[in-house]
Amino acid sequence: MPINDNFVYMPPQEPLAIVYEDEDLVVIEKPAGLLSVPGRLPEHHDSAYCRVLEQYPHAKITHRLDMATSGILMFAKHREAEVAVSKMFQARTVQKNYIALVQGKLEAEGRVDVPLITDWENRPRQIVHFELGKPAQTLYQALQYSETDDITRVLLTPITGRSHQLRVHMQYIGHPITGDKLYHPAPQQSPLKRMALHASYLAFKQPLTGAEVEIKVTVPF
Repeated sequence: MPINDNFVYMPPQEPLAIVYEDEDLVVIEKPAGLLSVPGRLPEHHDSAYCRVLEQYPHAKITHRLDMATSGILMFAKHREAEVAVSKMFQARTVQKNYIALVQGKLEAEGRVDVPLITDWENRPRQIVHFELGKPAQTLYQALQYSETDDITRVLLTPITGRSHQLRVHMQYIGHPITGDKLYHPAPQQSPLKRMALHASYLAFKQPLTGAEVEIKVTVPF
């Protein structure tokens, strides 16, 4: 989250949309512009987690989305579920798909496999670093190209879950996500007033019941 002297946090105020719920889990659709968890400053307290806590006082965080990213975000309702979901993510048995709009004509499909590390002098930016970076892999598949806007709609599937992974990987192959204020050289040229990255699909075996869960949400762009 780029916090600087010019940044004013104005999160959307519409009620959170719950897209899945059972005895152990609650899954929401986070809007773009809302933090997943509270920031360090009091004015950055409003977040998806704090709003979920209002309805589920014992809720726990299981994963996060960048403030500018929208889409599926899951919380555990209690400690046992939190531990089980954490193990599920660590074992990489969760299928996550994102839809993005990237700059330029992206051809067919492929895999980005380059390690990432925090750019400590320019936090929260992440950078590719082949010596010190942590392994990171992303699969991509081009869906549709708009010659008018020079933008490709792409399906992204993260294999690992590094911070800003999809954003840096798309920038690395020369197709930054439109509207990305950290990694696109001209984010203001985006046809949208936001970064075009949406967590659109989540599938997993519920770790406490064994039920197969598949969640799909509509992409807002």
